[in-house]
Amino acid sequence: MNLEQARYNMVEQQIRTWEVLDQEVLDLLFELRREEFVPAEHRDLAFVDMEIPLGNGEVMLSPKLEARMLQELGVGKSDKVLEVGTGSGYMTALLAAKAQHVVSVEIDPELKVFAARNLKAHGIANVTLELGDAARGWSGQAPYDVIVLTGSVPLLSETFLQMLKPSGRLLAVVGEAPVMKARLITCISEGAFNAVDLFETCVPALRNAPRPERFVF
Repeated sequence: MNLEQARYNMVEQQIRTWEVLDQEVLDLLFELRREEFVPAEHRDLAFVDMEIPLGNGEVMLSPKLEARMLQELGVGKSDKVLEVGTGSGYMTALLAAKAQHVVSVEIDPELKVFAARNLKAHGIANVTLELGDAARGWSGQAPYDVIVLTGSVPLLSETFLQMLKPSGRLLAVVGEAPVMKARLITCISEGAFNAVDLFETCVPALRNAPRPERFVF
């Protein structure tokens, strides 16, 4: 496989066509080699428009979704970021390239080790990896400028909103299959928020994500 041609095709045919036009984001996709964060047995799928299995039921998001999330969050050099769901560490690395510091929480111990190895191999040091369940929030180092959930949540915990700084942004995929929406929430001022649904998608839920109460007859 010609890796550079495959990378170029991924950016031009998948990512640009999904309204990702921020040149800094596009340049970063060329600089940070996605295939080096993919499990060895699936490396040939690194540039394919699909979720890649990471083991234990977890997946790596599709390239276009990672890129669109990064663009919509508008991460800046002074931002402190919370990522819920480290996975392979690739989205973590993208965030770290644009932020001051990233706190990334992974529930699966094996994946945390895998991500740590990937990040170390790329010399990425402005990341704190933590093991735990952050599906309902992770307030240890709050407040944050940016929060991103890499798995969907049927119901977004209000705790996340309380963890945002003024002007902070949160991006989460909210809902249940087959209808989920990528939602960008901005903290306008303390206790005041603006929410915009960006696009429809469907991704696996975070483990232990809160769910709406069901009526039982």
